[in-house]
Amino acid sequence: MTTVQETAAVRYGIWVLCPAAGAAAVWGLKLAAAWITTLKWFPFQGVFELVTDIPEPWVTIAALAIGAVAGLVLALLWAAEMMSIEVSHDRVTLRKDDKIFDFGRNQVESAFTDGKQLVLLSPSGAELARETSDLSRSKLEQAFTGQGYRWRDADPFAAEFRMWVEHAPDLPPEVNALFTARRKAISKYEHEEAAELAREIRKRGVSVRDEKKRQYYRCER
Repeated sequence: MTTVQETAAVRYGIWVLCPAAGAAAVWGLKLAAAWITTLKWFPFQGVFELVTDIPEPWVTIAALAIGAVAGLVLALLWAAEMMSIEVSHDRVTLRKDDKIFDFGRNQVESAFTDGKQLVLLSPSGAELARETSDLSRSKLEQAFTGQGYRWRDADPFAAEFRMWVEHAPDLPPEVNALFTARRKAISKYEHEEAAELAREIRKRGVSVRDEKKRQYYRCER
């Protein structure tokens, strides 16, 4: 079995780097608070005026603590979005967002990357998974080919994707409703919600991919 995941430096380093960066950023704002209060156009003037009124060392302690907590929250979100993949002769298992996607060998016809997304295709050409990650393309290719899976250089069905428009006539109302909900999630940068809606769309026999904020689809065979 071959496992592909982020390097140890990334997996463990975020728990140090993110809180440290958050603490430094908020501490920097604390240092600039007096100057910011002179800029009447700058938002949240009340907050910065309050900061200038808090005596030392409490204001520094509070700034460092708030920044570290914010950085820790960022690290938690980052860790949740990291994907790891286990490829064996019998199956492929993806882990992301506290979810596990498991596919038997006979379900996976091939794999490829589309930008930062790993895509798994079934023998019928349906997309089993399309998940975003920062994993190395070369390492993914080695993992799949090393276990005897077919690796494609590009999406063989790329030409079949069409841009989604509201009430697309060749899609069922239920699928159009999911696309509408996903468009709202994308506009609000709710990436996890958009990913979950894409999975629901795939369950209904429609592949979905994005270009910028536009959604494209193809009806699977």
